[in-house]
Formats: sequence, C-alpha cells, structure tokens
Amino acid sequence: MNIDFALILVILTAVSGLILLANRLFGRGAAGAGGSGKGASENVFVEYARSFFPIFLAVLLLRSFLVEPFRIPSGSMIPTLLVGDFILVNKFTYGLRLPVLNQKFVPIGAPERGDVVVFRNPENPSVPFIKRVIGLPGDRIEYRDKVVYINGEAQPQTKVGGYVGTGRSAAHSSSIIYDEQLGELVHEILRTGARPDRNYQLEVPEDSYFVLGDNRDNSRDSRYWGFVPDQNLVGKAFAIWFSWDGGPMAERIGNGIH
Repeated sequence: MNIDFALILVILTAVSGLILLANRLFGRGAAGAGGSGKGASENVFVEYARSFFPIFLAVLLLRSFLVEPFRIPSGSMIPTLLVGDFILVNKFTYGLRLPVLNQKFVPIGAPERGDVVVFRNPENPSVPFIKRVIGLPGDRIEYRDKVVYINGEAQPQTKVGGYVGTGRSAAHSSSIIYDEQLGELVHEILRTGARPDRNYQLEVPEDSYFVLGDNRDNSRDSRYWGFVPDQNLVGKAFAIWFSWDGGPMAERIGNGIH
C-alpha cells in the first residue's frame, strides 16, 4: 500500500492550524469561578495543535519545496544507484509545485539530458519512479542493439568490465559495465548480453521526457509505458544520504548522483 505523505502532512497542518485559529477567535472567554485563567480555558487539542503546528508546517514546506527523501527499492538504476540507497531529491530545480496537486506555480528550470529524476509513474501516479532523462521534447530517439541514438547520432559507449554486485545487487553480476556519453555527461550503465533488445524509433512530444534505467536490460521505463509528462516530475536526485543492504554501506553515504 502506497501512503501519500504529502496529503497527510497537508491535512495535519490544516487541522492543527484551524484549531489554533478557532481558539484565537473564539476561545478567549473568561475562566470559570475558581479557575486558573488561560490554562483552564484551553483543552488538550489546542495544546497539541500549538505544539505540533510549527513542526507540521516546517516539514510540509521543506518536503514540498526544498528537499524530499526517497528510498531505492529496485535494481533498475544499477550501477548508479543500488537497492537500499536512500537519496535526496531537489524539489525546486524544475519549478515549485503545489503539494498533492503537483501543479507548477513557479517555473524555474527544466530537466537536462542525463539528469537522474524522480517522477510519478504514468501508469500509476501514486508510485514514484527514478530514471535517467535521455530524450528532451522534440528529440528523435532510436534504441537499437542496446545503443541510444538521439536525433540520428549514436551516444558513444565504452566497455569497462564485468559488474560485481553484493547483497541484493549480486543478482546482476553477470552484466557488463559500459561508460555511456550523453553530450558532456559520462555515466555508467549495465548491459546484459543474454537479454533481447527492445528496438524502436519515436519522437518525444512537447512537455514530455523519455527516460531509461541505467540497468538497461532490467528496467521498466519509457520503452514500456511511454513518456513522462512534465506534470509528473517530482525533482532531481542529487545525493545519497544513507545506504543499507543487510548493513550500512558507509562508502556510499554522501556520494553525489550523476
């Protein structure tokens, strides 16, 4: 079951704020005879609201407009991201959006080719996905023999060597690491020779993006369910703040995401 934390935070912030507002407007009557003033006139709900409203509001603003944490649940982005990585996502790089509604109200920027982005899965918007942006609006994309072609130009790949995974990533140890170049960005991908290709040609529509997992033969991405609309974007992944796979993976903590 997927829990909508943004909706829960909005509700908690609104309810506690309304309790404080109602108390300010209507709860200032005099205490009864023998009462002890202000303390006797307030109930437990007001006390809780006064304590938690600033916390709810701060977390809501931070999570909605600045940074949001996510956990990597699958191996679709190996070797860049491993199962058990906990990442931070920049929420304002692609524009400020209203919580829950996800409507952009302050345009700031747009994804660039090679960005690792978190977005709401077009097939099931309640599920956040993470992939790498390959195609921008208007690009002609071709995927052939495990090589990406953008506007007719092959994106260079250089073989690095065999991938050796540990823990839950060990299942992908039969794959080969390649350096892939997207413009000026060079990043690692995995290819599994035994897996068949999903070859295709297409053009990325306006206000949409074509995304792929770095674990190319073990990722459900735009090759399966199409493009990511701009309105589905959540933000840009930029750092690993913790990593756990049967134990802490200290060497990954604090690493940037490229």
